Amino acid sequence: MRRLRLLIMLAIAAALLPRTEAFAQQATNDVHLHLAFLGNAKRPAPPAVVWLKPLQPMPELQFPPHKAYTLLQKNRTFIPHLLVVPVASQVLFPNADPFYHDVFSDFDGKRFDLGLYEAGSTKGVTFSREGVSYIFCNIHPEMSAVVVALTTPLYAIADSAGGVDIHDVQAGDYELHAWVEGVPQAILDRLAHRVHLGPNGGGLGLINVPITPLRSNAHTNKFGQPYDKDSKPTY
Repeated sequence: MRRLRLLIMLAIAAALLPRTEAFAQQATNDVHLHLAFLGNAKRPAPPAVVWLKPLQPMPELQFPPHKAYTLLQKNRTFIPHLLVVPVASQVLFPNADPFYHDVFSDFDGKRFDLGLYEAGSTKGVTFSREGVSYIFCNIHPEMSAVVVALTTPLYAIADSAGGVDIHDVQAGDYELHAWVEGVPQAILDRLAHRVHLGPNGGGLGLINVPITPLRSNAHTNKFGQPYDKDSKPTY
């Protein structure tokens, strides 16, 4: 009887072993890191996004369901200023101001020109490729926004101190990327690097971001010309 009981226990353990290994492979962790903005100690941390791109197939990774992505235009401001969306998402641009707007982007993330459209109307853009799009209004130079389109849901927007927490990350190999407003793309490209996360997850330490000085927010209109400083639009 004792031998039979031992055999049954061994059989149960053998049956459970594959499930235990599969669970260990699917275990997720929270990843913590901090963006250290060199030369920026006396200023608030600029808007920033950090993301992890898996270097091995992870078909179960999915963005959480989201009904609609919106960049509202109100009080001559885009709300929110920074928006992260999955690739192939549509972003709506409702005009909640009592005057016209003329939204455009001429950057590689997504080039578009919505043209002039009136108060109370809405236009949309599908961000069909991965990348960063800087968005402006051709009438109001003070308006700006950023849309970051990603293929991975493993991302986080940094807090005001540069802290980043990315949740539900599986053990494995990743490529870490960061976007920081005002930092030239050549510097951001050098920040990208490969990381390995073990089953216990944990922190990735500091990412030193040289910001000396921040790039100017000045930009041209959609025709590549400076905004007319003497012009006072009636809308």
